[in-house]
Amino acid sequence: MLKLFYSSFLTMQKAPGMQDILKMAGRRLRRLLWGKNNKRPPVAERKQRWSIGIYCGDSPLSITPAEGAANPVLTHEDISDIKAYYIADPFMFLKDNAWYMFFEVKRRDNNKGEIGLAVSADGLRWGYQRIVLAEPFHLSYPYVFEWQGEYYMLPEAWKSGGVSLYRAESFPEKWSCMGKLISGRRIVDSSIFRYADMWWILTDTGKNYMSPVLSLYYSKELPGPWVEHPLSPVVKSDPHIARPGGRVIIMNGRPVRFTQDVVPVYGKQVYAFEIAELSPTKYREVRLNERPIVAPGSYGWNNGGMHHIDACRLRDGKWMACVDGFDWYDPEEQA
Repeated sequence: MLKLFYSSFLTMQKAPGMQDILKMAGRRLRRLLWGKNNKRPPVAERKQRWSIGIYCGDSPLSITPAEGAANPVLTHEDISDIKAYYIADPFMFLKDNAWYMFFEVKRRDNNKGEIGLAVSADGLRWGYQRIVLAEPFHLSYPYVFEWQGEYYMLPEAWKSGGVSLYRAESFPEKWSCMGKLISGRRIVDSSIFRYADMWWILTDTGKNYMSPVLSLYYSKELPGPWVEHPLSPVVKSDPHIARPGGRVIIMNGRPVRFTQDVVPVYGKQVYAFEIAELSPTKYREVRLNERPIVAPGSYGWNNGGMHHIDACRLRDGKWMACVDGFDWYDPEEQA
């Protein structure tokens, strides 16, 4: 009965101003349904279904679901130009008083990742636009940043043979590849940032997703040449803290990196580390909190885990973050 009601509810007339109200109410009802009927399929059959939410807080280290956001704010059901299994790895950017979010869209027809775009006026309610970057190889983790008036993206594209830098020819929809920054290795979830007049990349160079290794590269100029740090890899054998989990931010004058825990299940939770020393010869980090920054919810869209955070400081000093999370589902649901 509840499912029938929900289906009818979503097909109500879409009068001006009603879409956001219907969307928020519908998703809250869906979370209720998931909470009461969250029976996991057998382990061998279940899959992860990733969605995107918005969190807020006084600090990026203490964020909770944002008031006014109907989490998840975006799901695979919002993707209108292709059929998608899930969406994940969100990065957002504020430009000219509008929010832009870039994220991985996992296609259903070929299991390949492409980069999608959503926009928002307030950061809480989002509207999907379209796929803005697709290649013959898999793309994910679209790390978007600005430098000297230009907009860049460093997506995961390791199946192309390394890490490639893209520049916006027309932000936010048209991107062109400028070339590879690092070549020849399995390099995933690369997080680039500028600190102490240098460019740095933290990235996973492990042999597979369950055995992450955190490597460090640096360069004086964005295009390169990029050099591997003498202490790299800086995290060798700890799957709880090695793989990057979102944008590196600067807090109190020091970089803070987020890292995803991939055991006992991929994408379980996210921790934060302050990089206390960073130079071409030194690297030292300190764990900021024993508890994860984001972790699985008790039910609903993120009951399986969370593995990503992109935190932005607002004008009033508070922080807003786009995050992702997954629940378990039976693949036959989306057949």
